[in-house]
Amino acid sequence: LPVAPTLFDEITRGTVQTYPHDDTFVTDSAAAATALSAGVKTYNGAIGVDVDKKPVETLLERAKKHGYQTGLVVTSPVTHATPASFAAHVASRSDAQRIADQYFDQKINDQFRIDLILGGGKKFFEREDRNLISEFKSAGFQYAESLQQLNQITGLPALGLLADDGMPHALGSTHPTRLANMVEKSLDLLGKKPFFLLVEASQIDWCGHANDIACAIAEMHDLHETLKVVDSYIKDNPDTLLIMTADHNTGGLTVGANNEYAWRSELIRDIKLTASPLAQALLDGKKDWRKVWDEQVGITLNDTDAKAIDSLLRSAPPKDAKSARDQLARLSLDIINKATATGWTSFGHTGEDVLLFAKGKSSELFHGNMNNTQIPETLMKLMK
Repeated sequence: LPVAPTLFDEITRGTVQTYPHDDTFVTDSAAAATALSAGVKTYNGAIGVDVDKKPVETLLERAKKHGYQTGLVVTSPVTHATPASFAAHVASRSDAQRIADQYFDQKINDQFRIDLILGGGKKFFEREDRNLISEFKSAGFQYAESLQQLNQITGLPALGLLADDGMPHALGSTHPTRLANMVEKSLDLLGKKPFFLLVEASQIDWCGHANDIACAIAEMHDLHETLKVVDSYIKDNPDTLLIMTADHNTGGLTVGANNEYAWRSELIRDIKLTASPLAQALLDGKKDWRKVWDEQVGITLNDTDAKAIDSLLRSAPPKDAKSARDQLARLSLDIINKATATGWTSFGHTGEDVLLFAKGKSSELFHGNMNNTQIPETLMKLMK
């Protein structure tokens, strides 16, 4: 069967080099996001600072100085490495509370740097030492704490902390296109004047770390639905520029593995849960776990794999549910990856070039093989 074309294919323009400042060749999200936000190579873990830990101006800050409205929309905590690298300056990505503080405390020309913040991470804003949610609301920000409440936001500035930590994965969620929904709302709020909007399909990376192909495909589907929203917006507003890339690859995904010249994607379409919830469902339905597997995964088990699952379930200590769940999740993913001929090289990041996508006004400037620092350098020139 022919591979169906997607919007990804239509707007592919080239590739991007992702290496950090040092000689490791493999970047983390903080160094890569700082390169993409400020055009500066830095060390892994750095948020909006150079190798000397000095703050560097970001695209979002440059946009605010030029009178743009600004926004961050992610499915991770809004203090995570990528959004933080566009709007904060700290030496370590782990300093989430300080990042949240900077979103409120640091201003440009007495204005908040960010007009719209949507994603997870409520626990970093509502703390014993400080309640940033109350402070934002007192400063005039409209607030939402669930996707359902987004409709109650009617103007800017606005803050939406829609989960305590990261938002639920798309796969198995009641809101599988939550990123598309957030971006549609964001464009409605921001599109009345020039704006800069950073959008991250954050959990594609998390699925890669887990080597969970069904999880990754569900996140990519949400990203594709988001692209449809943006594509429609660009058609109605042709002076808009979309640039899309990845900060790095995660997991070293390959289509085809184990010396097979095949990839059985049709088996992935029937998987209904990511690995950890699947493992929990197997534990909960221990006596009838095969029925759970058939309903949630659907892949036919050979005798060896069935015995391995059964053995783990029988030996699972009731007082150490997490250990049993983790082991079942790993075994389930190994079975799924082998059955579908999906290959992975790592549970971490990998250093190869990633794809570059562009559409809209001045998109012809983004093509071929670019260093990740060249993207913000070019965008900053366009802002002048």
